[in-house]
Amino acid sequence: MNCSSPALKRERAEFEAKYQQHDLLGKGGCGSVFAGYRKVDNLPVAIKHVPNDKILSKHVNGISMEVIVMLKLAAKSEGTSAPVSLLDWYKLKQELILVLERPIPAEDLLDHINTNGGPLDEEEAKVILKQLIDAAIDLEDKHIFHRDIKLQNILIETSSDIPRVRLIDFGLSCFVKKRSSYYVFLGTEPPPEHQDDGVYRAGPTTVFQMGIVLFDMLHTGSFETTKFFANRQRISNYLSKKCQDFLRTSLNRDPYQRPTLKQLRSHPWL
Repeated sequence: MNCSSPALKRERAEFEAKYQQHDLLGKGGCGSVFAGYRKVDNLPVAIKHVPNDKILSKHVNGISMEVIVMLKLAAKSEGTSAPVSLLDWYKLKQELILVLERPIPAEDLLDHINTNGGPLDEEEAKVILKQLIDAAIDLEDKHIFHRDIKLQNILIETSSDIPRVRLIDFGLSCFVKKRSSYYVFLGTEPPPEHQDDGVYRAGPTTVFQMGIVLFDMLHTGSFETTKFFANRQRISNYLSKKCQDFLRTSLNRDPYQRPTLKQLRSHPWL
C-alpha cells in the first residue's frame, strides 16, 4: 500500500454517494462516531470521523495506524470474539473517515451493565470475559496492542441468549515487537508500573485491563488504579474465591507477577 493508492484520492462526494449518515453515537478525544447506512443495501454502519490533527500515530507511508491495524485484522479474522470490521475508509484533506460494521442489536458494555441495573452476576461476566480474553489473545498473536480495552470499547451483541463480544476503537492501537516497552501512556486507566516507573509493556498491560473490565462488571463504581493500590477500593468478598483470585492475579501491582493472557485463559475461575 502506498501513498499513490486510489484509496487516498477519494473525495467526500464518493463517501456521501455511498453512505447515509445519521445520529451521533459517541464522541471522544480522537473523533466522533455516527450511526449510518450503506445506501445500496441499507447495511447498518458506524461512521467515524477523525480530524487529521487527532490521528495519534501514522504508518511510515502516512496512513493512520488505525487503518493499517484494521486492514490486517480484516485479512484474517478468527473466532467469535472479533473486532468490528473496517468496511471502507476515506483519507480527506481535513479528516479521516472510517466506515465500520455496526452490529444490531448491540450496546457497549457500560450501557449493558446499566441496562442490567447494576453489576452483572459472575456467570454472565464469565461468558463475556472468556470471549474478551480470546479476542485479546488473537490480537497478541497478530502482534497488535489495542492499548485501550475498557467497557466503552467493548460491544455486546444481544441478538441471542449468549452475548457476543466485539472490540471497537483501535485509534490508539499499534504493532508490537516482543518485549517492547512504552513510556508515554495512551489509554484510559494506566497500569501501576507506568505510575511507579514510567514504563509499561503490551502483554502485562492488557492482562491488567482484563482485570479492570472484570472488576467494573462486578462492582459499583469504576476501577481506579490509584484508589485500588491505596486500599480505598477493594475486591468484593461476596464474589466466589476463584473469582477473587482471578482479580487479584490480573490486577497484581508487579507486571512480572501477572499471568500471560494464555495463562489467564486457563485460570480455574474460567
